[in-house]
Amino acid sequence: MKFNTGTSLLDAVVLAVVASEMDGTYGYKITQDVRSVLDVSESALYPVLRRLQVGGLLETYDKEFNGRNRRYYKISGQGKSELESYKTDWSTYVTKINGILGAGR
Repeated sequence: MKFNTGTSLLDAVVLAVVASEMDGTYGYKITQDVRSVLDVSESALYPVLRRLQVGGLLETYDKEFNGRNRRYYKISGQGKSELESYKTDWSTYVTKINGILGAGR
């Protein structure tokens, strides 16, 4: 894709991916799900997860998996609110861009 991925879009996609899993999900799966829709390196996503956690949008917990500790991420109440805001903004943005680019004409 030729379009740049801004911080807000990346945050919104990560929050949506995490929110789709009721009990949370782990970092590697998040990176794979995000990379299936955005061209972003795996190494770029872990700082995003950390930033969202520090900002109170994600919560973490550790769980044993195959003898190793795996960190899981779960969306917080504040994260759910932020995700809804992103969805509203995205819908408005897409409508405006489609109006200019002529989608649906």
